[in-house]
Amino acid sequence: MMDGRRSFAHHDHGTKAERRAYAGFTLVEMLVALSLLSLIMLGLAGAMGTMGRTETSIDNRLDRMDEARSSTDFLRSVLSRISAKRVQGLQEQGMGDAAKSQFFFSGAAQTMTWVGIMPARYGVGGRYHFRLAMGDYLGAPAVVLSYTPWIDQQTLPNWATAESYPVLAHATGVSFQYLNAVVDPPQWGSDWGVVDQLPQAVQILMSSEQGVLPPLVVQMRVMPAGDPRGGGGGASLGGSAS
Repeated sequence: MMDGRRSFAHHDHGTKAERRAYAGFTLVEMLVALSLLSLIMLGLAGAMGTMGRTETSIDNRLDRMDEARSSTDFLRSVLSRISAKRVQGLQEQGMGDAAKSQFFFSGAAQTMTWVGIMPARYGVGGRYHFRLAMGDYLGAPAVVLSYTPWIDQQTLPNWATAESYPVLAHATGVSFQYLNAVVDPPQWGSDWGVVDQLPQAVQILMSSEQGVLPPLVVQMRVMPAGDPRGGGGGASLGGSAS
């Protein structure tokens, strides 16, 4: 009898274990598993989103660096070759800042105009009037370089018909400092008031929504008066001209 009861109990225990094995997970276990899976998926989604935003931020920063590098290279090429062409026959006509100077040059705290050579690699080589100032480009504020062809020493530029190039898009400001190396010691100033000479260098400080760019200092080397192709020049970042 004892052996029979033991056999029956063993059979009953085995039957319950088999039923439990075949029954699968309980509802509580399924809910716990789904909750854990949801948390894992949310964590992965957050990590992927962070990685995507980081990659986008890095790409945007690299694009801004490339834009700033291209802009400063362009300004180096244009500003380092300034013309010493003198204004003729306009002084008595009272035609603005250019008539106050002996040269086609005007230097203010937020605007600078001059005559120089457009590098041929930009497709429009030759002597041009230039103006660098804050402006509007495609509906957004920008540091804009306006340019129009040089005609002669009796004709002032018509900026209403000038073409423009965005030096720095989404800009918040631009300012200028001019070096007078004739005085001792040399002095920097925000307004160029000397009518019978040109500044030896200019410092340009531009800012955008992302911050202030490193100062661009360009030595303004005067071209030979009769050679529209002449003149070389250089510039450097960080406050030292070359």
